[in-house]
Amino acid sequence: MKKMLKIILPLVLIVGAIALVTVPEVSALTLREGAEAARCDGCPADLFGDRGVFKQVTNTILYIVGIIAVIMLIIGGIKYVLSGGDSKKVTDAKNTVLYAIIGLVIAFLAFAIVNFVISALPSSSTETAALIQAIHD
Repeated sequence: MKKMLKIILPLVLIVGAIALVTVPEVSALTLREGAEAARCDGCPADLFGDRGVFKQVTNTILYIVGIIAVIMLIIGGIKYVLSGGDSKKVTDAKNTVLYAIIGLVIAFLAFAIVNFVISALPSSSTETAALIQAIHD
């Protein structure tokens, strides 16, 4: 095994070196070109703005939180109906409903705050560059 490794390793290195020397020009992509090549069709190009990545991700997370809060509200209502007058079960059901409503309020407020902040930020890199230039002037 060691003999084969001693023979194969130098051959691989020699072939690699020849390939690098004989290739006339290796075109390296810039960072932006690489990012553009990796982006799918229809994917947002900017982080902020109406169709930015940040807004889409936060809205999706907040929608999921809202759906979970509504499901917990329904579960709390079902637990309340099925409690049968047991004070511990009634208290647990009321707490579930209360916490679900608090979760919904927090999700709505977070949605409003995130969308307000994102709408106040520049939506594209050219607007950001212009804003930075105006600050420096």
